[in-house]
Amino acid sequence: MSHFSRRTLLGQGAAALALGRAAAARPNILWVSCEDTGIEIGCYGDPNAITPNVDRLAAEGVRYTHAHTVAGVCAPSRSGIITGMYPTTLGSQYMRCRVTLPDFVKCFPEYLRQAGYYCTNNVKTDYNFDPPKSAWDESSNRAHWKNRAPNQPFFAVFNFTTTHESQVRLRGADYDKVIARLTPRQRRDPNALKLPPYYPDTPVARRDWANYYEVITAMDYQVGDRLKEIEEAGLLEDTIIFFWGDHGVGLPRAKRWLYESSTHVPLVARMPAKFRAAGQGRPGSTDSQLISFIDLAPTMLNLAGVSIPKHMQGRAFLGPNLTPLRQYIYGARDRMDERYDGVRMVRDRRYRYLRNYDPDKPYAQHTSYMEQGFIMKELRRLKAEGDLPAGAGLYMAAQKPVEELYDVEKDPHEINNLAVSPQHQAVLQRLRAAHERWALETRDVGLIPEPEVADREKQFGTRYAILRQPDSEGYLRRLRALADAVNRDVNPALIQRSLADPDPAFRYWAVRGLTKSAESAQAAKERVLNALKDPSPVVRIAAARAAAAHLDDANAVALLGRELRHDNEWVRLHAAIALDELGPKARPAQAALRAVLDVKDSGYVARVVEHALATLD
Repeated sequence: MSHFSRRTLLGQGAAALALGRAAAARPNILWVSCEDTGIEIGCYGDPNAITPNVDRLAAEGVRYTHAHTVAGVCAPSRSGIITGMYPTTLGSQYMRCRVTLPDFVKCFPEYLRQAGYYCTNNVKTDYNFDPPKSAWDESSNRAHWKNRAPNQPFFAVFNFTTTHESQVRLRGADYDKVIARLTPRQRRDPNALKLPPYYPDTPVARRDWANYYEVITAMDYQVGDRLKEIEEAGLLEDTIIFFWGDHGVGLPRAKRWLYESSTHVPLVARMPAKFRAAGQGRPGSTDSQLISFIDLAPTMLNLAGVSIPKHMQGRAFLGPNLTPLRQYIYGARDRMDERYDGVRMVRDRRYRYLRNYDPDKPYAQHTSYMEQGFIMKELRRLKAEGDLPAGAGLYMAAQKPVEELYDVEKDPHEINNLAVSPQHQAVLQRLRAAHERWALETRDVGLIPEPEVADREKQFGTRYAILRQPDSEGYLRRLRALADAVNRDVNPALIQRSLADPDPAFRYWAVRGLTKSAESAQAAKERVLNALKDPSPVVRIAAARAAAAHLDDANAVALLGRELRHDNEWVRLHAAIALDELGPKARPAQAALRAVLDVKDSGYVARVVEHALATLD
């Protein structure tokens, strides 16, 4: 009998035991997942973590030391998990977008259901697309493996929101409800904890950091509840149990980003002996292979004896007939809520490489939901007072380097950027090349502005199809070369030629390249003003922002005000962001800004407009 529960089976009887034996031909699979949780877990060596149930799961199974999600936020991450494909391939990397999947791309539980599995989800989906009814037998807060037919194998998901960032920032009675099961010994003393160096050492920040540990303990109780159910049903040795977090820490510079604190997540699997291939999952073992969360889907199919579809971009890491180990894992950041920022990540076993495609934007753009957090408020306050600690100052910088490189073994908090280190140029070039290969092979759509992506989805049927047209690799190579020229201030002839390209994505990047500073905008004044008449709204908006900011063109602000009424929500968002970034120069557009506050869409435009108006007022 496992020590998840010290009690004997009560009230289950022979029926439950018989059901367990009958289901043993194929494994049941249980997923216990949580949100916004990094490796601040006891079995990962954190002395401040109190997680006895996850720790016992690891003691009876395998703990993966190098598991990473593909995005530092829930919806893009879950898009990759449920499809086994990179969000940047599907065009689902934007937070809370709604994409259309190609017909051949399924939610992986659909394949399990076709093979006879009973599949349930309790309860979060958040895939950046609407899951078809065929994805689950039941997806609700009542969904449970107990509702299956007799002897039917199951795949069941239980997701806990207890650790979500919204719970960390609670105070008073609301917070007490979240941690109601914690004993006095399980409460954390904020003053005894060590803060990451990118957070200010203030009582407010320490309280948030202590809350983070405490909600993880509250979540651990819920893990224990699910394990107890399995054990008391007599199914423990017939069920492969996984515990994982959907992305890293739900606090600034972690959630929504692509650092170690953002993508490095806990992954533990308990595998009964009869389901272990080649000695996999031995009790108390660790596995240091690189795992991407797009590997979860093919792994579940492999464990269930279901063929892995060829379109899946992940690889199985458990079960028979495994393919070669990964050399790299990859991640992406594009629009996070209402703000755009293009970042790509490559990580090998030691180093993390980041490529910033919007280096002129600050790390900590104003994002309304993130701004509600107390640590974020502290960072804003201390920056205004000129009293930021060095590590926090990096995150609050006004601009980013084009490339970042970190030795995660020596610098786990990723403070020392080695991209300019002469001793690390070979590593930099290797990871840069890996990023370029991945972007081409997976057809990363991220350099096409989102309004154009949305329009082309209508044209081609899916976002996936945008870069599956004739010579799409050549198209992407040219676009990537242009973006690189813009970011690195090289090849001005290419940038100027691209202003006349028939494709709006090229003209958009060309305008950005011509207007990176007041000097460059003045030098290209005629071209910039001509671009105000471009047929593509996203090009017009880029030109108008530059014309208003650097050329004081009176027509530019009025143009941005008109674009706020465009029928494409993401065009409206681009226009709102441009006006917000103009600051006082956007004052003539105040009436236009107020007029769109009540427009019914995702709400992201209104968030930017509210910030712009608050600044102007």
